[in-house]
Amino acid sequence: MNKNIIGRRQEINRLQELYKSNKPEFVAVFGRRRVGKTYLVREMLEKEFVFDLAGLAKGNTGKQLINFSYSLQKVSEEELAVPTSWLEAFEQLISYLKTCGKKRKVIFIDEISWLDTHKSDFLMALEHFWNGWACSKRDIMLIVCGSATSWIVNNLINNTGGLYNRVTESIELFPFTLRETKLFLKSKNIYWSHYQIAEVYMIMGGIPFYLEKLKAGSSVPQNIDRIFFDKKADLKNEFKRLFDSLFKHSENYIKFVQILAGNRYGLTRKEIIEKAKMKSGNKITTILNNLEYSGFIRLYSQPTKKSEKKTELIYQLVDSFCLFYFRFLHNNNFRDNKFWTNTVNTSSHNVWAGLSFEIVCLLHVNEIKKKLEVFGVQSSEYAWRSKNSDPAVQIDLILDRADNIVNICEIKYANAKYTITKSEDEKLRERIEAYRQEILPQKAIHLLMLTTFGMKQNKYSGIVQNEVTLEDLFAETDNSQGTVI
Repeated sequence: MNKNIIGRRQEINRLQELYKSNKPEFVAVFGRRRVGKTYLVREMLEKEFVFDLAGLAKGNTGKQLINFSYSLQKVSEEELAVPTSWLEAFEQLISYLKTCGKKRKVIFIDEISWLDTHKSDFLMALEHFWNGWACSKRDIMLIVCGSATSWIVNNLINNTGGLYNRVTESIELFPFTLRETKLFLKSKNIYWSHYQIAEVYMIMGGIPFYLEKLKAGSSVPQNIDRIFFDKKADLKNEFKRLFDSLFKHSENYIKFVQILAGNRYGLTRKEIIEKAKMKSGNKITTILNNLEYSGFIRLYSQPTKKSEKKTELIYQLVDSFCLFYFRFLHNNNFRDNKFWTNTVNTSSHNVWAGLSFEIVCLLHVNEIKKKLEVFGVQSSEYAWRSKNSDPAVQIDLILDRADNIVNICEIKYANAKYTITKSEDEKLRERIEAYRQEILPQKAIHLLMLTTFGMKQNKYSGIVQNEVTLEDLFAETDNSQGTVI
């Protein structure tokens, strides 16, 4: 049931357990668009489907019901009248399911949010189907899936009405790690160095749909030019398509992402509102929550002294593709079909690479902690900017660990070993001291250098207590069990 799947070991095991359970299951599978949700479910359980339905993008209620009718007629092999409402549609489905014998029945509804059109009463009908019939049937497994993560979270997982606490399992699918990306490329007969894979990852993230477009026999720059910068490039217009498919009034979401793309360590809610020139209110909250649910941004706490009760919350862009888009695709006239080949190793490329590598490191904290041999130790991760120093001291990444150690991480992206110079040594010491004085942590502070190829040892390298390299980010961890299943 699970052939051809890269990684996803925990998700595979859980789906298998749920399929074999002797009780009704209502499973919500969600995650960023293009991350491979539908592929995972179909590879695992398609042979067990008794009914599956995919919502129509921008289809009205009438068209959605026609699509439902076609899907039901296909599996029932009976001519059925097109239902006039979702209540009637689910009654037709119940009648069909009663004819399917006693084996486990898997019902798969994909892109479920698209079915919930204006005044359709789809949620009410789904509630009636589950509460009034399916929840008492031990042979029923309902799997719903969608890229509009906020819709699933708000309407199903956090539902406060008739579907309250009805979802028996929620499975969030995340982008591939670096290790899983390497294994995915290997399955396509692409054998690149870790440095080359990291560059691709900094552009595409660990999104299988994007990675699938890479071709063996071409270099990384050649692939990126073909996929993004050619006149007929497949992903040239992906950014707008992506946001239009996920959010109503997507222009506001794009505005927020663009603002955050220009601020590497993130911004407070107040700062975002000021830059967006919008009024504070529920609309702002909805946009920020939806972007966070969809995996584009993250919310983290800016630490303060223990004597200060108020904690500052920061929103940070953590989607590599979005960052790449605003650096190189937004406002690009696409007249140079070798744009990326001509950009590599320029100052523009190097500035972007440095920032994007910081995001990659943030997304691989588990691998960093494994190298430090503290994988099981709880920690919070954040960037930090001083409120007192001028110019403001900023730190790329901090691991604030429960074992009373704070790792101040200095991240350097380079194509060779990194050398700490005298001036760099002074800057590092200033950053550590600024953090110590401003936060007054009751913990030991250790400097961690996180580089692509390691450090050259010299008289200044002794300031570093721990070292992590790009190689270490490809390690296998409990949350990154990248194997070809």
